[in-house]
Amino acid sequence: MRARALLAVPLLAGLLAGCGIRSTQVPTDFGAAPSRVQCSPADPNVSTEAARGLPVQVFLLCGESLVAVDRTVRVPDGTADSARRVLVAQGLLDELAATPSSSEQEAGYTTDVRGGMTVDGPRHGDPEDTLRLSSPPADLTSYALAQIVCTFSDSAAAEGDGSVILGGPGTDVLRRYECTDDVRSRPGTLTPPSSEVGKG
Repeated sequence: MRARALLAVPLLAGLLAGCGIRSTQVPTDFGAAPSRVQCSPADPNVSTEAARGLPVQVFLLCGESLVAVDRTVRVPDGTADSARRVLVAQGLLDELAATPSSSEQEAGYTTDVRGGMTVDGPRHGDPEDTLRLSSPPADLTSYALAQIVCTFSDSAAAEGDGSVILGGPGTDVLRRYECTDDVRSRPGTLTPPSSEVGKG
């Protein structure tokens, strides 16, 4: 029995040694190591950005969540409040549709808002804080709708209560959309909660 035990020791040691990862002389290239700084692009020069226009924030997609990034929009001095809201909304929409900067792309930022979309103010009979998109909100992806709702509701384009009234180019019912923490964390699976809005 003792002899058998002594013979088993080197056999067991050999098996255990085979479980490790052996070194290789063959060069391997699996790409760059994953970045540890996801969703953290380089901070813009705030003073320079502010000189270009009104400082704002837009929500981009990063890691399946919505993350606010700094932008600016141009609004001429002396613009009336009603026209100012629409100009700010259009500027925000344009920023959402723009390709993220190279540093933002490296950090994992993307956008699902397509270019060419426009926004107008209320029609006759609409509540005064209504924003009408050139594409019906119901036709947008859940990501794009969440980006737009959260960006508008947190800006001078809305009333500042965390919600925004959106409509489309047609006669569809207006809806008041809310940007919630759940929507910001899961925009792909949760549609911004909304309620029907009557005519003003």
